[in-house]
Amino acid sequence: MRRILITALALVVVAGPAAAETRFLAYDAADRVTQALTRGVTLEADRGLFGAISVRRIISTSQRGSADIRRGGPDAVRRALPAGSTESAVYHITPEGDGRGLSRALCPGSDEVWLVAGRVRMARPLTLHAVGRWSDGAYRHCVALSYAWRGEWAMPPAQALEDAGAPVGR
Repeated sequence: MRRILITALALVVVAGPAAAETRFLAYDAADRVTQALTRGVTLEADRGLFGAISVRRIISTSQRGSADIRRGGPDAVRRALPAGSTESAVYHITPEGDGRGLSRALCPGSDEVWLVAGRVRMARPLTLHAVGRWSDGAYRHCVALSYAWRGEWAMPPAQALEDAGAPVGR
């Protein structure tokens, strides 16, 4: 029995990365604040073997631009959220490329910006909180972004492909 369990566990560990699939999940702005800042977003995400979704990149669905995001960040980011927030997955917006512009738009004046999301699920609304770290070392909540589910793309939006240098047929 032990041997079977070890073999099964080894298969899950090896198959995990191989079974991951890239998804493009599109959302529309659900309120005026979100619409003023982002209008809509597409999340480039990996869906793991057991269905968990981890976000890699955030793509603007209304304008050109995308930003890489990396999972993880200091616990102070979560502590900066408004009381009653249930979101807990922290993603750092990388300053390269359009990440710098997104960070400035979400948290003007901050040195670094993180997005805090709840569990990303298909066909469900999404809330993202932007939290910034200022030069005095304080972490502050900047804005809550509310999105309504739009759908899933088989490929990223055309402008994201163009930004990446890939030819796009329209």
